[in-house]
Amino acid sequence: MERVRVGIVYGLLRTEERLLIAALEQRGAVVERVLDRTMRLEVTAPPPQYDVVVGRSVSQQRGLHVASVFEAWGIPVVNPTRVLEICNDKLRTTALLAGAGIPQPRVMVAFSLEEALAAADELGYPVVIKPPLGSWGRLLARVNSRRAAEELLRHKRLLGGFHHGTLYIQEWVPKPGRDIRAFVVGEETICAIYRSSNHWVTNTARGAAASNCPVTPELAELCSRVARVVGGGVLAVDVLEHPERGYLVNEVNATMEFRNSIAPTGVDIPGRVADYVLAVARAQRPATLLAASH
Repeated sequence: MERVRVGIVYGLLRTEERLLIAALEQRGAVVERVLDRTMRLEVTAPPPQYDVVVGRSVSQQRGLHVASVFEAWGIPVVNPTRVLEICNDKLRTTALLAGAGIPQPRVMVAFSLEEALAAADELGYPVVIKPPLGSWGRLLARVNSRRAAEELLRHKRLLGGFHHGTLYIQEWVPKPGRDIRAFVVGEETICAIYRSSNHWVTNTARGAAASNCPVTPELAELCSRVARVVGGGVLAVDVLEHPERGYLVNEVNATMEFRNSIAPTGVDIPGRVADYVLAVARAQRPATLLAASH
């Protein structure tokens, strides 16, 4: 019977990509590595012979476009275009989660300096101002006063560009020196870490320390609900711990990094992702694909 053919499209061959490739190959899949910036996709031609594509582009825009082409060819992509479109845009994510009743920090959006200042005043200082698009905590600012907000927003207006045209203003949630990153595969919360730092930005990419976070029934159910709202797939859900309101969902990442989370959690994250990827491929062509077990 036919082995599963997997295309993994990446921007950088990092530890995560190497671990995913190894896990897929250990399960009998045939894996083709494709560096996204070297691709030439003739959209009107017959598609490549993949059963599933794993999108690991660093560039959100490139990853979205690659996924849309393969999906147009009828090839499933992990994660799908719809999930990327939602999770790459913090405002879309927030709006959808709010509509589903998912607890989050208060968020206001504005399109002018004057209305952004009014929003910050209403939320109360400090506030967090983010670009709706972006990752790794880039262009993120905690603003402690109205004067600081005026200076930052004037600077954004001078810079112009799509990163600064829509102003996403979020209430400041005091952290206990940490936040939570939960890993969801399909709709199952497979593990979670605390990200601890003396800095208010707790990304591990910016030096935060990772330690195991027990996956309580409450946390598991919250993150599973988030996954259902955004469309499932392979996700990292960032959660804040409010002293009075409990868990608040901060962001959802659709191209997650996990190399620093395997050891503290003891969970084979790349293996769980590989199992999911192969299941997606088999669901697409159940009559011809063999569940690789080697």
